[in-house]
Amino acid sequence: MPVKVAINGYGTIGKRVADAVSAQDDMVVVGVTKTRPTYEAFHAIKKGYPFYAALTEKIADLKKAGLEVQGDLKDLLREADVVVDCSPGKVGKENLEKYRRAGVKAIFQGGEKHELVEASFNSLANYHESLGKDYVRVVSCNTTGLCRTLYPLYRDFEIEEVNAVMVRRSADPRDSKRGPINAIEPVLKVPSHHGPDVNTIIPDLPINTMAVKVPTTLMHLHCVVVKFKKAPGVEDVLKVWRKTPRVRLVRGERGFKSTAQIMEFARDDGRLRSDLYEIVVWEDGTHIKGDNLYYSQAIHQEADVVPENIDAIRAMFKLETDNMKSIEKTNKALGIE
Repeated sequence: MPVKVAINGYGTIGKRVADAVSAQDDMVVVGVTKTRPTYEAFHAIKKGYPFYAALTEKIADLKKAGLEVQGDLKDLLREADVVVDCSPGKVGKENLEKYRRAGVKAIFQGGEKHELVEASFNSLANYHESLGKDYVRVVSCNTTGLCRTLYPLYRDFEIEEVNAVMVRRSADPRDSKRGPINAIEPVLKVPSHHGPDVNTIIPDLPINTMAVKVPTTLMHLHCVVVKFKKAPGVEDVLKVWRKTPRVRLVRGERGFKSTAQIMEFARDDGRLRSDLYEIVVWEDGTHIKGDNLYYSQAIHQEADVVPENIDAIRAMFKLETDNMKSIEKTNKALGIE
């Protein structure tokens, strides 16, 4: 029997997770929730997802708008084995007790605290820690991106220290309430939350992070410096990344000058919603100087955590105990090369 998955919050991440679950043969979407009668609510019903109100008191408003509402979150949880919480950041903490009372497992997103759950999750680095767990957090888009490229280097070489700057988008493309923006905003705390978050996945990796917000909506960009105890060659690093799932190497000399061309590639490639699940690393921007590796990578913040949510479901229900087999299965279903 497929695992029955509820999506609490059919927004930027929730709708993508719902479609990703629907593409798998070992899990099924039993319902999604919204609080307001937005176009996304109507689209969810059009796609055939059973629709529920995230809050009981919102049922009347949703029905008045013409939506076919099956019930509230409590009703949806009766149908589910696991709920993927895609509600706004910090709201998941309020929802945890609801999930406990309903006796369902739950996956939270990176906006929640690590302390809320039994394990934070990355498919490549620590899949096994979530085997059989009831409450798991898929780390944020930026943390996922850092773990994807740093973990294989940590595994194969001796790292002395990592320093990284997150150049962050100001808002998602659909989020007009935060813009227009004409400013560059530094995060004044060091490390930014990204470094400690990486350590929830790779505990003994020495990493320091800074962050700055810039006026773009397309992607995040990371500038990363890895100090090795004894540096490998550039080709040794690239060889590791070529073998790493969900890492894509591109070259600036082939027209990939910026995040704009990367997103255009996703459109040309026919990706659903132009989603790029992979972390994109500039091959010709990867350099070794002394014992230091320098590289830049781009993160599609709307999409890179989506396959991680699928793998997390498999780990929690032990549908697959081998992380690489789960990654391969998810990648095939989502068209990730």
